[in-house]
Amino acid sequence: MQACLRHGIALCCFGFLIGLSAPAASQQAHPDQVEPTGEAPSAEGWRQQSMVKGLEHPWGMAFLPNGDILITERAGRLRLVKNGELLDESIEGIPDVFASNQGGLLDVVLHPRFPENNWVYFTYASGDRHANRTTVGRGRLDGTALKDVEVLFAAKPDKSGGQHFGSRIVWLEDGTMLVSIGDGGNPPLEIDGTLARDHGQRLDSHLASIVRLKDDGSVPEDNPFVGEEGVQPEIYSYGHRNIQGMVLDPQTGNVWANEHGPLGGDELNLIRAGENYGWPETTYGADYRTGERFTPHRTRQDMTPPKAAWTPAVAPSGLEFYTGEPFPEWRNNLFSGGLRGQEVRRIVLEGENVTGQETLSIGRRVRDVKQGPDGFLYILTDETAGELIRIEP
Repeated sequence: MQACLRHGIALCCFGFLIGLSAPAASQQAHPDQVEPTGEAPSAEGWRQQSMVKGLEHPWGMAFLPNGDILITERAGRLRLVKNGELLDESIEGIPDVFASNQGGLLDVVLHPRFPENNWVYFTYASGDRHANRTTVGRGRLDGTALKDVEVLFAAKPDKSGGQHFGSRIVWLEDGTMLVSIGDGGNPPLEIDGTLARDHGQRLDSHLASIVRLKDDGSVPEDNPFVGEEGVQPEIYSYGHRNIQGMVLDPQTGNVWANEHGPLGGDELNLIRAGENYGWPETTYGADYRTGERFTPHRTRQDMTPPKAAWTPAVAPSGLEFYTGEPFPEWRNNLFSGGLRGQEVRRIVLEGENVTGQETLSIGRRVRDVKQGPDGFLYILTDETAGELIRIEP
């Protein structure tokens, strides 16, 4: 119990949240609170080139060592772009997927030692409308099939409906991976007798967190909550509503994540082990149903504030850290896709702070952003007739 109190929550013996009064000082705004950002000026010196058409609600992509591209479609198909052409047949071996609303086949990444082991990792929604969860699987790529497919992790507890699964995978330098898990859905959805969003402050639940796993799905011994009673040991950070973009800065090791907030409350966060990012006790947004705020706190001193907040919401998606040659002035910047904004947002960094933003207007819902081996940015548009688009000078 003392360990849990240190992190601002209390857990009863049945694992349910009980109220805990915070000291008055902790209710004050965090000194690093940011002001929300609205529209940003247009970026110059770029154009978009359609590379592949005919994708059905693509979600994630991974570049193979030979330049071919794996692309997930939310309906449950893993597609292959080979020599610039989309193959008609899907990659075989993907498990059954709960494809409904926001659920389906989601992110895809290669193992850091893929040339040695051919492991492909993916996240997906498993289950049915009454009981489903964010799941991590892997399989060995063998031509146009995944072999030795296995489930490595499934978030607990189960939820219902088709909202807020997350879910991105990022490899850390030590060979472990971070996976973002959504909070499960908007009110009035309840899970285990409490609103789904309230799981953001429950360490007995994987929902609304980032988990850290070894490459075989086991728990790293140095995870921040390992050994604490009543706490899920996979949790790396918590208080996240619905992270759909996450990336590693290869130079500093910093992990950045963009997060869907409620109405007018999207965020960019710098992720640290063991930290509480506030949801739903702190938010820049409001309740979808009423349009009114349900907490008085944008930030609190005992919770980690975002590095940027977007109002109106842009519905952030894939996130990339740019290191390429074609756009030297963009190096060491973040690029965040936008679903509602139908854009890619260039985020200029100075150390760990955001110093400017620009907009690359795409005119379609942007689901993912990745830097290719050629140094160009590639984006996926989230549509029934989705596209792979290259951003060029």
